[in-house]
Amino acid sequence: MRAKPHVLPDVLAPDLKIVFCGSAAGWKSAELRMPYAGPGNKFWPTLHAAGFTPTLWHPSDFKKLPSLGYGLTDINKTEFGMDVDLTDGDDPEALRRKIVKYQPRILAFTAKRPAMVFLARKKLDYGFLDDMVGATRIYVLPSPSGRAGSFWDIEKWRALAHASQELAAQ
Repeated sequence: MRAKPHVLPDVLAPDLKIVFCGSAAGWKSAELRMPYAGPGNKFWPTLHAAGFTPTLWHPSDFKKLPSLGYGLTDINKTEFGMDVDLTDGDDPEALRRKIVKYQPRILAFTAKRPAMVFLARKKLDYGFLDDMVGATRIYVLPSPSGRAGSFWDIEKWRALAHASQELAAQ
């Protein structure tokens, strides 16, 4: 049986400060082959506003993230669309293997759904969790999706940027 191809490539390297992990690529991201490319998605503006990037980056800049100590992946690499569209591509064990291999300081889920799938939980809070993958801490962020506006809070993103800067100084 052949494995399904990945919709978007991972952006991973050893010793990253943070790996951001979403559910799956959105429709526009899949079409353009660029993560967080939907017109209403706040991911790239938030990275700049929260202090992760020195300027506002375009989704096409995604391969440059490791130069700042950041990476990208999704818990579902073979499907795309809204969370309700996803059927059977979630692969928490593949994500766990990636985190063990690359050992980022923080695995930051860009929404609650991928974190709940990864941890096999029905409920969790935003921010740092007590769970870890080896030495990697886990952080849950409000979704930057335009469809998740009622849950939006940039302060959790700013808190993660601050924590990341403190880790880099150690």
